[in-house]
Amino acid sequence: MIDLSEEPVEENIKTTADYLKRAAPMKQWLEMEIGITGGEEDGVNNESVDNASLYTQPEDIHNIYKTLMPISPYFSIAAGFGNVHGVYKPGNVKLHPELLSKHQQYVAEKEGIKDDKKPVFLVFHGGSGSGKQEYLDAIQHGVCKVNLDTDMQYAYTEGIRDYMIKNKDYVSSQVGNPDGADKPNKKFYDPRVWVREGEKTMTKRVAVALEDFNSANKL
Repeated sequence: MIDLSEEPVEENIKTTADYLKRAAPMKQWLEMEIGITGGEEDGVNNESVDNASLYTQPEDIHNIYKTLMPISPYFSIAAGFGNVHGVYKPGNVKLHPELLSKHQQYVAEKEGIKDDKKPVFLVFHGGSGSGKQEYLDAIQHGVCKVNLDTDMQYAYTEGIRDYMIKNKDYVSSQVGNPDGADKPNKKFYDPRVWVREGEKTMTKRVAVALEDFNSANKL
């Protein structure tokens, strides 16, 4: 994954092409981002960007495609269609997955690709908090990967939070709990125990996502 979405489009494409040339001999996949995904991630705050910046233009998608395709077919594009990082109150985020279909049609027309094929592998950044139909609409228009980082962070935290609340009297000190003042608590505060609880709840969230994407039990 290379994210140069805040750089000028020309520089973004050129640098991505340079990296793809290095990855091509190994048939290594490269994901790039064009356009701005709103919200906040890793200290980068795009909550106040102009709304128009959240929507990638089909001309940009085609420029990427025609530049990268001669180098290697192993690339995908994270295009902006109103998506944002993080989770917000329902109704505050308006996705337009139909724009992804226009990107596919534009590239197919410019490249003379027939048979209703979707020539571009697209990525859905900022997928956390979206509804099942929004996922399916995006997938229908060529999305092959959905990022759910915020949902996964919360799912992981849920298991640990619930464990700590349930066992609060056993993790408040190394020795001493409701079973006795001299009882050791190591088996309760051992990170291998409570980290596992986070892994369990995150695994359940992954299973829900696979069902939402109609990709459960499929390769």
